[in-house]
Amino acid sequence: MNLTSSRLHICLLTVLAVSGLAFADRSHDRTELGHNINIRPGEQVTDATCFGCTIRVRGHLSGDATTFGGSIIVEDGGKVDGDATTFAGNIRLAESTAVSGDVTVFGGEVRRDASATIGGDVTDFRGHALMLVIFVVPFVVFGLFVAGLVWLIRRLLRPAPAAV
Repeated sequence: MNLTSSRLHICLLTVLAVSGLAFADRSHDRTELGHNINIRPGEQVTDATCFGCTIRVRGHLSGDATTFGGSIIVEDGGKVDGDATTFAGNIRLAESTAVSGDVTVFGGEVRRDASATIGGDVTDFRGHALMLVIFVVPFVVFGLFVAGLVWLIRRLLRPAPAAV
């Protein structure tokens, strides 16, 4: 994969993330960037997606809860009908709460009260070491590749020594 292809993939992912923000229906869906999402008791939200923030469910979330760099907290009898997924964050299920779908954590942990119910599977890829492998190691390898390329180009473009 070359540098142009990598840049194209990053730009495409950014456009997709931003377009999701633009098309979110504010009355039923919640999508935030850097601002916590609070679903109050008696409130119903379809889907909640959070980038760099926390989702706190005290009401009813009829869809999925997804965070990137944040946590999902279900408390005070809150209910999630879909899946709860977090990347680089934790999921906490307090007393008398429910998630009907799957619970998935990448680079965090699941904290669950004994009375909390989960209808689907629980997948827990714990720890920051996994996040290091997934996100940091590719950047280090890419940086070493670029440094090697720069070294090679400089060596090839070096002027030849003058003849004596």
